[in-house]
Amino acid sequence: MKKASIKSEDYQKYYRQLILKKIGIIGQKKIFRAKVLVIGAGGLGCPLILYLAYSGIGNLGIADHDKIELSNLSRQVLFTKKDIGKYKVLIAKKVVGRINKKINVKTFRDKIDKKNIKKIAKNYQIICDGTDNFKSRFLINDYCIKNKKILISSAINKFDGQLFVFDFKRKTPCFRCFMPESPNEELNCESDGIITTLAGIAGSLQANEVIKSILNIKNHSDGNIMIFNALNSNFRKVKLLKNPNCKNSNLHG
Repeated sequence: MKKASIKSEDYQKYYRQLILKKIGIIGQKKIFRAKVLVIGAGGLGCPLILYLAYSGIGNLGIADHDKIELSNLSRQVLFTKKDIGKYKVLIAKKVVGRINKKINVKTFRDKIDKKNIKKIAKNYQIICDGTDNFKSRFLINDYCIKNKKILISSAINKFDGQLFVFDFKRKTPCFRCFMPESPNEELNCESDGIITTLAGIAGSLQANEVIKSILNIKNHSDGNIMIFNALNSNFRKVKLLKNPNCKNSNLHG
């Protein structure tokens, strides 16, 4: 392995990734060049952003309109008490900068909607959904399938988590195939509660899927739902089938 193709400091920093046959120098350079957008810098987004930064992601977008509150601090691991009242994206950018100044971080202090999603997401190849409501999830899903992006989405509630991976450059179902319409009642951490560790598990799994997607490693998660429970440590995959009545059925390929 030649050190010359990667700077000495980076070679030392990422050495334990570089020696993996499925990564190596070529793979690490792909990670350096990757463009990833994280929508939602909350319980899912914080560990996701943290591990992407430590992995060496070269270009990172962070979109969130919220400010930090005391109730966030039990699971949103990028923030501390001194950050209360400040915008999440600004503090997240500072933390990423402390980890690696070479990462190009662009922040979007906006709530994702139909008017701005194209402007925010157009320059990113991988979109990570860490939002906490179905309206945003549907919007992000529909944008990604229309524009053939890779979507890595997770949802958590109480003790349960779900992880979705969709590579819309291929023939694959989408989130609407799983849930065509919003349920009558919105499920979220604020109303139902959540165990702190679940956010870390789900966000870390999202980061892992991002790296796999960048490296183009054969992905057995694509088009499946990973369902996990923090109480019994049970993980299982469920095959998601295309729904012929899905709103996006003409885009599934």
